[in-house]
Amino acid sequence: MATLEPSTASAGPPHRVVVLALDGVYLFDLGIPERVFGGVRYAGLPGAYEVGCCSATEDRTVTTSTGPTLTLDHGPEALESADTVILPPYDMSRFTADLPEPVRAALARIRPGTRIVSLCTGAFTLAAAGLLDGRPATTHWALADEFHQLFPRVALDPAVLFVSDGDVLTSAGVASGIDACLHLVRRDHGSAVANQVARQCVVPPWREGGQAQFIVQPMPAQGSTGTGETRAWALEHLDRPLALRELAAHARMSPRTFSRRFQEETGTSPGRWLTQQRVNHARTLLETTDLSVDRIAAEVGFATGNSLRQHLHAAIGVSPQAYRTAFRIRGEMPDEE
Repeated sequence: MATLEPSTASAGPPHRVVVLALDGVYLFDLGIPERVFGGVRYAGLPGAYEVGCCSATEDRTVTTSTGPTLTLDHGPEALESADTVILPPYDMSRFTADLPEPVRAALARIRPGTRIVSLCTGAFTLAAAGLLDGRPATTHWALADEFHQLFPRVALDPAVLFVSDGDVLTSAGVASGIDACLHLVRRDHGSAVANQVARQCVVPPWREGGQAQFIVQPMPAQGSTGTGETRAWALEHLDRPLALRELAAHARMSPRTFSRRFQEETGTSPGRWLTQQRVNHARTLLETTDLSVDRIAAEVGFATGNSLRQHLHAAIGVSPQAYRTAFRIRGEMPDEE
């Protein structure tokens, strides 16, 4: 990490970015701010930012999620001169609604008006400090329920890559920290600079969609007296229309009873569930085959390729081609959209 000594590479004073590392910090995320903000030198702005790392304690040491202990450049005093403070994620076993006193004291050193950013589960720290009360925010989708329980006053949106709310920005899981930092570079210096930094980091300047596209939604367990067997059968016949009456007949129930049981077991209606499964199967085919969008639509039971595009965009916010480009497993991209 760079130190926070004054830079002579810029005509004006650099924007000071201080990364506050807490015990259990993840090394990948700890390095994101330096890679992104330091990357503006490739766009001709070598002195625009200075990135340093500090601990919450005077001894300047912090444990990592993998075990080793790091000695950082600075203790919590560095927060007093920061223009942007970034909190990377840390070991999940340490989450709590209460802050350890050293962390609370360190956060109290931050000047009013300082930009504060959390990466992934760093949002737990901001929320515990009361900095997210009544504000929109996000964190890793897999911990959304736990976050809701601990911090009900935060307007959590677990489906987005990041939330920018004035001087507070929260990002979702892992790589979305890169998206958040690029957003700040874009806000500070414009798209051209942010795009150049993204190219140097070999990442897209702006990702379509949100972390909803990564959320795993497993099918509820099958049950011999419920709708499980019919759900399993439906997954083998997604290319068919599968009307409610046909599903109910397979389950040997009346449509009304089947709908009620289905809702109880899955938390959704048969129609919505079928659409989810069709979209999920379409995603798999986009990842693993060269089939055209129209062919995939037929395979999963959508009437047209345009219908598939609409449902995929409604579910995860991207087009079939954008999804295929991002998640391609093998083979070449087909030209057909």
